[in-house]
Amino acid sequence: MTRTVIRGGLVVTAAEETHADVLIEDSRIAALAAHGSAAGESWTADRTIDATGKYVIPGGVDAHTHMELPFGGTFASDTFETGTRAAAWGGTTTIVDFAVQSKGQPLRAGLDAWYAKADANCAVDYGFHMIVSDVNEGTLKEMDLLVAEGITSFKLFMAYPGVFYSDDGQILRAMQRAAAGGGLIMMHAENGIAIDVLIEQALTEGRTDPRYHGEVRKVLLEAEATHRAIQLARVAGAPLYVVHVSAEEAVAELAQARDMGLNVFGETCPQYLFLSTDNLAEPDFEGAKYVCSTPLRPREHQAALWRGLRTNDLQVVSTDHCPFCFSGQKDLGRGDFSKIPNGLPGVENRMDLLHQAVIDGHISRRRWIEIACATPARMFGLYPRKGTIAPGADADVVVYDPHAEQVISAETHHMNVDYSAYEGRRITGKVETVLSRGETVVDRGEFTGRAGHGQYVPRGTCQYLI
Repeated sequence: MTRTVIRGGLVVTAAEETHADVLIEDSRIAALAAHGSAAGESWTADRTIDATGKYVIPGGVDAHTHMELPFGGTFASDTFETGTRAAAWGGTTTIVDFAVQSKGQPLRAGLDAWYAKADANCAVDYGFHMIVSDVNEGTLKEMDLLVAEGITSFKLFMAYPGVFYSDDGQILRAMQRAAAGGGLIMMHAENGIAIDVLIEQALTEGRTDPRYHGEVRKVLLEAEATHRAIQLARVAGAPLYVVHVSAEEAVAELAQARDMGLNVFGETCPQYLFLSTDNLAEPDFEGAKYVCSTPLRPREHQAALWRGLRTNDLQVVSTDHCPFCFSGQKDLGRGDFSKIPNGLPGVENRMDLLHQAVIDGHISRRRWIEIACATPARMFGLYPRKGTIAPGADADVVVYDPHAEQVISAETHHMNVDYSAYEGRRITGKVETVLSRGETVVDRGEFTGRAGHGQYVPRGTCQYLI
């Protein structure tokens, strides 16, 4: 048995903050003991980590990533190897990625393809959601089989007609099947049919720059789709998780549903909390770096998102990490914003940006851990194995220096992409050491992990349903 002791730190979980030492035996947390206690002082260890003056926090759980995603004639630039390595650097020790069903193919074929992409390539642990892009009788029967296999969440799209889009009837059928089988429906809530009309009109009128990507994907079309998804979920008696919420009006729809006691949940992402349409409007096609869907919104929406995180009308901050290089990928859309691959890099930056939000007074320390670690683990059936520091949990632990200063830059990040969405941003707080199931993967600023350490984690069902 290998024993590691982390001494002297402030252990921060969603539930409490404790000055405690942490004992790790092999891959699991074995015990916590108050600093200087007889129990803690009696521990012997193969390795001792000094966390004096630091936080000891659970490894982050990023429940929304897209490694190697095919999109718009190209692929997301991070592989499972490069993307999970970057996640580790940023203090995230579990990702839940999206396997994709191709039109006309069974869910199983898509899932098996994603198993193959990830197998023996990941530096940290991983699970899968299933994107359902072709709802039919065969698909619906497969959903139950996947839930039994630990794929307990299914993503549907009200956007991207001809690619991922499902109509209201298909959505209703999938929701009914999920409700009966214990699955959670995740929804990309934008009115894609109406957006396609506005895209066509904008291009016809010569409005081709990246900023028009945001202008055609209107706030009201996110709010309308969010409302419609909630009502369909009510009809089906199904739980609903709305991904990448970006607009105040969409938050209001979620808040109203939750006030009614419905099983409705919302996720936002760092890009909506820290970036805005000002970035989309950057000159010389630089705005293409910030094209994602839902799009960045005017800055005034940020206050509503922070408020939603404080009031628990939004429960999770994930990244929607889907990187495309500026050179050779994003520039496929020069002269036509609709051809810019949708997605931003961010899996490495999430924990640090949310710590900056603690510094800035938007959220508390415990809320930081709640929205980035504990709640995503509970939402997607990984808790208490993931998302907390407690006896029996996986030893996914981060020693975090809350006083270290850093500047985010493409020159120093580890994501396989040629720009940073947060280039030049100064933040306070930095990951120092990362353990994944007791194995050190980042050691005082040096990567010591390896591809293949990360294991597939079957997930239970959502732990929040009432």
